[in-house]
Amino acid sequence: MNNNLFKILFQFIGLIFLQVVVFNNIHLFGYINPYIYVAWVLLYPLKSKRGLFLFLSFLLGLSIDFFSNSGGINAASLLFIAYIRLPLLTSLLRKVDLDYLLFHVSSMPVAKLLTYISILVFSHHLVLFSFEYFSLSNIEIIIKHSFLSGIFTIVLLFISIQLFSSRK
Repeated sequence: MNNNLFKILFQFIGLIFLQVVVFNNIHLFGYINPYIYVAWVLLYPLKSKRGLFLFLSFLLGLSIDFFSNSGGINAASLLFIAYIRLPLLTSLLRKVDLDYLLFHVSSMPVAKLLTYISILVFSHHLVLFSFEYFSLSNIEIIIKHSFLSGIFTIVLLFISIQLFSSRK
């Protein structure tokens, strides 16, 4: 338990640091920005308490907002995908595959992993950019930024999960 707690704490602090120091300063073509902190929701263990998970997800998003001066949009979007994560996993995987004690993202088949990452990332980005622009007159910009930043984020997350997660 303590080993798992230290791993979660390291991921929490590490993702805040990486997002604020490195990835918030990457602006490809002026508007494509990776949001790597979404990995927190993807990698958090399923066997833990859902209330704690939602609270920590909100706290992570709020920390990113604090350092980015973005007024709570990261907290809202991260909390949204943290809330839909379990129903999404149960719809993607059969009940037999979703064993809470043994489940890990790296054990998912590649196609389902890519679908899981894509749905969560695009949902996060749509909520994030909808709150950022907060107008239906900017729907083209919202979709454009969500799609392009989403593709970049999905590629980074998929490569990171494949490289750094141990196969079980």
